[in-house]
Amino acid sequence: MSRHNLRVPIWGVVNQKGGVGKTTTAVNLAAGLALKGHKTLLIDCDPQGNATTGLGLDKAKAESTLYEVFVDAVENPENPTVIREAISTVAPNLDLVPATLDLAGAEPILLNAVGKEMILRDALAPVVRDYEWIILDAPPSLGLLTINILSAADAVLVPMQCEFYALEGLSQLLKTIDIVRRRINPKIHVAKVLLTMYDTRNRLTFQVTEEVRSYFGEKVAKTVIPRNIRLSESPSFGEAAVKCFPTSKGSEAYMTFVDEVLAECVVH
Repeated sequence: MSRHNLRVPIWGVVNQKGGVGKTTTAVNLAAGLALKGHKTLLIDCDPQGNATTGLGLDKAKAESTLYEVFVDAVENPENPTVIREAISTVAPNLDLVPATLDLAGAEPILLNAVGKEMILRDALAPVVRDYEWIILDAPPSLGLLTINILSAADAVLVPMQCEFYALEGLSQLLKTIDIVRRRINPKIHVAKVLLTMYDTRNRLTFQVTEEVRSYFGEKVAKTVIPRNIRLSESPSFGEAAVKCFPTSKGSEAYMTFVDEVLAECVVH
């Protein structure tokens, strides 16, 4: 069966807590899927634009970004077209919709729009079937941008740092996902919880892992992402770590996670 007859997986990488490896996960998951031959679109939904910078796109030269996509979808709800103009190819099989600080100005525009929670979903419609995977990198908050992500996605990937407060605040995220499921998007669910910054030398790591697995059960990925300097260094080279430092422990872990996702999350 052609992939055009299949539902394209749209995953939001979401955690309102900052510093948990969210953008690193979004970038390396998208790049890893691309390296495996899957045509992938990564959408940077964070006004900080770290995914954009991390994939080597000069934000100052980006003519169309996610901000323009939102404005277009609000002003032309019948025929949003700017999404195509905003897409840049950053690697084989990997496209990107960039974000800049302008995106912080999208929320006031969205607030006055009819169906404000579903603007991103509608904006994506013209290009969804061009891809095999779409990854949405969320901002570290539960504002209207994240609500748009939850409304457009069919699954959520939650990166969690192996630290004492790992589960703190997570109940609010799960509550928000539940509300979106009941009111807007019946298919949204947590597909995977990914433990990041895993340090086997730290006893706390094992305690946190046990707690997270007890809380989420089989949703916790078998793969864990270790603390690895190469994951931090790769954005300065404008490439995902899985491409820039393929033999580093962090990159190898992300590629193992990509295999796990592809094996367990087949879309029929």
